[in-house]
Amino acid sequence: MAKKITEIESFILDLLHENSEVSVRNIIEARNTPKDDKTARRAINRTIVSLQKKNLIVSKGAGRSRVYILPEQPQRISINDIALSSDSRSLLKYIAQPVTARTPIGYDQDFLRGYKPNATFYLSAEQRKKLHVIGRVESVVRPAGTYARNILNRLLIDLSWNSSRLEGNTYSLLETQRLIELGESASGKDLIETQMILNHKAAIEYIVESAEDKEITPHEVKSIHALLSDGLLGDPSASGRLRSIAVNIGGSVYVPLENPPLIQDMFDLFIEKLNLIDDAFEQSLFAIVHLSYLQAFEDVNKRTGRLVANIPLVKKNLKPLSFTDVEQSAYVSAILGVYEKKDVSLLRDLYVWAYNRSAHRYSAVQQSLGEPDPLKLRYRSVIQEIVRTIILEKITGSDVVSKIRELIETNHIPEADRAALFTLIETEFLYLHDGNIARFKVLPSEFEAWKILQ
Repeated sequence: MAKKITEIESFILDLLHENSEVSVRNIIEARNTPKDDKTARRAINRTIVSLQKKNLIVSKGAGRSRVYILPEQPQRISINDIALSSDSRSLLKYIAQPVTARTPIGYDQDFLRGYKPNATFYLSAEQRKKLHVIGRVESVVRPAGTYARNILNRLLIDLSWNSSRLEGNTYSLLETQRLIELGESASGKDLIETQMILNHKAAIEYIVESAEDKEITPHEVKSIHALLSDGLLGDPSASGRLRSIAVNIGGSVYVPLENPPLIQDMFDLFIEKLNLIDDAFEQSLFAIVHLSYLQAFEDVNKRTGRLVANIPLVKKNLKPLSFTDVEQSAYVSAILGVYEKKDVSLLRDLYVWAYNRSAHRYSAVQQSLGEPDPLKLRYRSVIQEIVRTIILEKITGSDVVSKIRELIETNHIPEADRAALFTLIETEFLYLHDGNIARFKVLPSEFEAWKILQ
């Protein structure tokens, strides 16, 4: 029976990848099931229930009009929604061309060699000043890594989720929380996705533990790569080791270095210049730019760059960069600008925007840093009621995610707002504690009764 259910699951999911929605009748017709075959119909209905429990499909409508669709992924801010400089807009226009219309280009050593620490700047003086203002936690000087250790649980979840999401990982925020805090894998997810998130957790913990080290060493960068790539490379010995083979960049005309000794030389020069940079934010952006551009490892270079970019911030007790709300295509476009034009303008604009979003997430005075989220204001009562319902009905574990989706549908939220609202509600649960439950009209005893079941 289990084998039969699995076969029907695959059939339904394949059908949904070809059609935006399907009904039970569509499935029956597509499988050429006889109208009088009640056993086959029951098997299909059981499979639908199974897929819903795994959050692989969601229902829409009711009764005879009910159909099933693939779950919506949280909608991110498009690169076009970010304030871009004229240079960034020009670069984006170039990158938007088909690959065949772009000029092939190889690695240029002068891009790194020409960078003069504390004389060359990717971030302007004004940008660096603003980033320090929003990134500063307090004026008191504390040991390196103090702030990151204080918010470690939140950092592990936020950065692991967002960095993995930029690689196409489909774990939701709450599913990531349960995996990191409880070791509970989400149903229906690929093992590679689970491994990717757990690897991020290990690498972030390593960064925080190493915060008091004075410099960023080659060993530290290689160790971060080893932790991030653990179990994900075809050649296990390639983890934490500079590559000795040629690599290609999909969707790009950029050709990285192929000479292993030269890769080693440029990696050493990167480390040397990285440590000479005084400003933490300039260091951070420099790390993303040149680790991505060099492609020092066989794979997992962008992930390594994103985490190494957090080392200077962790060392200086600045708020971390979690890439909150960054859209995958926006990040890819920005990196392609570096690869193909050695132009950091688009990545710089995205970095500044992303850091503002991340800083808001870690600020205790979020409302004073920007305008309230209009979506949160519009659905304030809906968010309150959904959170309250889940607590009072004692919905636990992975069922919380499916219950949120169910209640959003029950409230007839417009399709355009559902994904973003889902993420908002997940975030509320992520930071729920006995000091803020009054916002949801929940008593301490009710919250404790729910929490103890988690």
